[in-house]
Order: sequence, then structure tokens, then C-alpha cells
Amino acid sequence: MKSHIISAIAERSKQIVLSMQEEQNFFVLGMEVMPDRVHLLLDIDPTIGVNVVVSRIKGKTAHILNKEFSELTRKLPTLWTRSKFIATVGSVLLEVVKKYIEDQKRNEQRRKK
Repeated sequence: MKSHIISAIAERSKQIVLSMQEEQNFFVLGMEVMPDRVHLLLDIDPTIGVNVVVSRIKGKTAHILNKEFSELTRKLPTLWTRSKFIATVGSVLLEVVKKYIEDQKRNEQRRKK
């Protein structure tokens, strides 16, 4: 896919996730959309559960992005895989994880050069 399409999909993905915060009772503390993965740092209500929130995010973003960007359905069998990496962090590690997520975009751009 062309880079302007990838940029548009990345931006729309961020908008969708941010729009879900209040309704799904979570807060985005950090987010970076990469060409092959998404890094999210979320503050989630423990009564709902991380797996539930991540599944809802994947479901809604896939539904909207496939509808708005028809080229996704032509290029990919599915937008998301079932796999995910989930970890919890304490307040001491929170800043380290935020920095890691922010650095992902810069690192990807350096690798492409």
C-alpha cells in the first residue's frame, strides 16, 4: 500500500481508539500505529478486563477500517490476528513503557533509511 494510504489508516485507527475511551471505560496513555503492529498503553477499569477491552478495540477498528478503506480487504485476509501481547506495569515502569512506545515510530523510520 502506498505511504499516504498507510498514514491515513494509521490516523483513522488512532481516532477510532480515542473515540472508544469513554464508552468502553479506558484511557489511552500512549499509542503508536506501526505498519505491522499497534502499541497501546491503556489504563483499563479492572472490573472489565484487559482482554475484553483489547478485543473490542480490535473488533471496532477492523469493522470501521475495512468499511472505509476497501483496499484493506483486497490486500489482507483479516486486519487483526488473534494474537496479542498484554503486560501490566506499575507506576515506576509507566514512564519507561511510554518512552518505548513513543520511540517505536522513530526506530521504524530509521530502519527504512
